[in-house]
Amino acid sequence: MSRLGKNWLTLMLTFSAIGLFASSVVIYTYYYLHKLPPLCTQFKSPFPGVTIDCERVLSSKYSDIGGVPLDLLAAVWFVINIALVITYDFGPGRIANVALSTLFYWRFLGIVVVPYLIYVETYLLHALCIYCTVMHIMIIIDFTIITLYFTKFKRINVQNPGGN
Repeated sequence: MSRLGKNWLTLMLTFSAIGLFASSVVIYTYYYLHKLPPLCTQFKSPFPGVTIDCERVLSSKYSDIGGVPLDLLAAVWFVINIALVITYDFGPGRIANVALSTLFYWRFLGIVVVPYLIYVETYLLHALCIYCTVMHIMIIIDFTIITLYFTKFKRINVQNPGGN
C-alpha cells in the first residue's frame, strides 16, 4: 500500500535521484578517473566576477570535510533521502511516521547547508561547479516538496490544542 500516491512519490524521489546522479558523476569522473566531469570547462558565467570552473571548486580546501569529499557526503545525503521516502511510503505505520519526521529534518539539514556552499563558491572561490549547482537546486526543491506535503497533509491542529 502506498501512502504517497504516484504523484507525490514521483515528486519526492525524482529530484533526489537527479541530485544523486549529479554527485555520482563527480565522484566517478573527478575522484575515480581523475578527470573533470563533462560540461565543467572554464567559461564566463552570467554573474560578474564568477566563472564556471568545476576544477577550482572541486580542488579547493572547501571541497571536503576531514578528507571526505562533499560530493560523497551529498551522495549519501540523497541515498538516505530516497530510503526515507521509500520507508515512509511502504513501511509499517510507526516506522513510516518516524521516517516522515526524519525526512523533514533530514531535508531541513540539507537546506541549511546550501547557503554556506553557495557563499563559498560565489564569494570565496568566485567559481561555480555546474554539478554542485544542480545538487543545490535539488536540495532546495526536495525541501520545498516535503514542506508542501506537510502543509497539505500533516497539519497540526493549533486552533484547539487542548481539545476544548
